[in-house]
Amino acid sequence: MTNPKTLRIGVTGGIGSGKSTVCKVFSLLGIPIYAADEQAKRLMTKEEGLKKKILSAFGSKAYTVEGELNRSFLANTVFSDPEKLESLNALVHPAVAADFDAWANTQTSPYVIKEAALLFETDAVKQLDYVINVSSPLKIRMNRVLLRDPHRSEMQVNQIIDQQLPDEQKNERADFIVKNQENKLIIPQVLDLHNKLCALSQKG
Repeated sequence: MTNPKTLRIGVTGGIGSGKSTVCKVFSLLGIPIYAADEQAKRLMTKEEGLKKKILSAFGSKAYTVEGELNRSFLANTVFSDPEKLESLNALVHPAVAADFDAWANTQTSPYVIKEAALLFETDAVKQLDYVINVSSPLKIRMNRVLLRDPHRSEMQVNQIIDQQLPDEQKNERADFIVKNQENKLIIPQVLDLHNKLCALSQKG
């Protein structure tokens, strides 16, 4: 009998698609979740090597006087400039990839999940065994984000959406799809995927 393998599963989807909600259900099933966006913010503040590279690339305004990441400055700088966004991603994504790899190696569950907005758009997908896309209509996503993040304008949300692959392309590339829309319940879809992924893990 082969030893069960801890699979590495990506959960992705456009902004406002409901990735975090889907991951909360997986978490309730006992599956460890690596929230890439949150971990990126931690690394950008705590990892001295990365911090120095960001300061070199974006100047002292990238951090507050207390040494915290100046998120509003960076967001305003990169989302309106594709080249600067690419420069930031080139610094942050490798650091997150290494951190995820180290974290995943310590887990013993049938599978672990990396939740990230950008998987297909980066090399992060190469670290994963399977990818789940959380799919939701664009209009619903926009409404969700504007309600959730009152500090964002519709233009800012559209700028973020423009940096991400269209939902249709994500669906084509994903191994599994969770449909997060009014006529579909999330929990039964996640339970079905959980059973499938546990079975795949047993195959080693």
